[in-house]
Amino acid sequence: MAWGVGANDVANAMGTSVGSKAVTIKQAIIIAAIFEFAGAYLAGGQVTSTIRKGMLDANLLAGQPELLIFGMLASLLAAGIWLLIASRAGWPVSTTHSIVGAIVGFAAVGIGIDAVQWGKVGKIAMSWIISPAMAGIIGYWLFVSVQRLILNTDEPLQNARRYVPFYIFLVGFVIALVTMFKGLKHIGLEFSTLQNYTIALVIGFLSMVIGIIAIRRLRFDPAADRDFHFTNVEKIFSVLMIFTACAMAFAHGSNDVANAVGPLAAVVSIVENNGAVAQKSALPVWILLLGGTGIIIGLITYGHKVIATVGTGITQLTPSRGFAATLAAAVTVVIASGTGLPISTTHTLVGGILGVGLARGMDALNMNVVRAIFLSWIVTLPAGAVLSILFFYTLKGIFT
Repeated sequence: MAWGVGANDVANAMGTSVGSKAVTIKQAIIIAAIFEFAGAYLAGGQVTSTIRKGMLDANLLAGQPELLIFGMLASLLAAGIWLLIASRAGWPVSTTHSIVGAIVGFAAVGIGIDAVQWGKVGKIAMSWIISPAMAGIIGYWLFVSVQRLILNTDEPLQNARRYVPFYIFLVGFVIALVTMFKGLKHIGLEFSTLQNYTIALVIGFLSMVIGIIAIRRLRFDPAADRDFHFTNVEKIFSVLMIFTACAMAFAHGSNDVANAVGPLAAVVSIVENNGAVAQKSALPVWILLLGGTGIIIGLITYGHKVIATVGTGITQLTPSRGFAATLAAAVTVVIASGTGLPISTTHTLVGGILGVGLARGMDALNMNVVRAIFLSWIVTLPAGAVLSILFFYTLKGIFT
């Protein structure tokens, strides 16, 4: 399952960077490997509890803990296999959809309709609509700000040098702040509110300084602007794209590692407590490490297929457009991750890209690709549920 998250979902972090040619596929894989793992390990604990305990009524399973074990294993198998199929086809489907569909499928059929906390499922389903809409709105206004401050001015290159460092500060500050507020309790770090803001400001400022140094080292060729008026401006945005790619990879690792390790954490908890089904249980660090490692292996082996769809299929991306879409998605994901809402990173990023495309007009969007993506989203939930039911009864038949 973690492999599937890496193969399919990491495109959300890296697709815009590769599509806008800010980084090569090899550089994208290195950046994603480092920051996905850091996000999963440092900030992955909050969402995991929502996926694990929020959707099922554990009290109904108190007398039959083995059913929950079969169900969670079936869910991991089902979601993992669906992600393999989708990744081969290059579809950017939702890993959150896959695992939620799988867990609801086995619980409703294998245990009973009452076992599913339908209120929680409804909230999760709402987040799938809210997250792309929110990312779309943020992406739209971010790109409008880029147009007004930089692209539509008399001196776009000078204005890019002036304003891009502030965007870099914003990226560093937002990611650091949410990571601090989510708490790093499971690695033994806790700070006060004032300390959190101070550390986030320092990280934002350091990011800005590194960005300014990188921009100063760039070489600009006035002749390059003849064919495309903003060639040199986009060079500056390429530096910014690297920062937003790191931020999105971190945000994605923190949010989506839950899809892989949540069901495993439930199984480990039952086994360690001699069959007792607990609503809450500590998340062992080795499970987060396992999830983070699986994500990286999936990215390295299969990630390039979905990166191509996200990066070049929906709309033509340049570094300035890619930045707006990626930062919008990262902000949405980290807000959701901090509140424990298991949103879909895929939906969020596609929402961000659509928002940026709309800022340039409807003609900028490839509606055929958009339709195919929406269709694959609709199929994902039932596909996860059906496969999960099949595996649940297979495991139950073998072991009981």
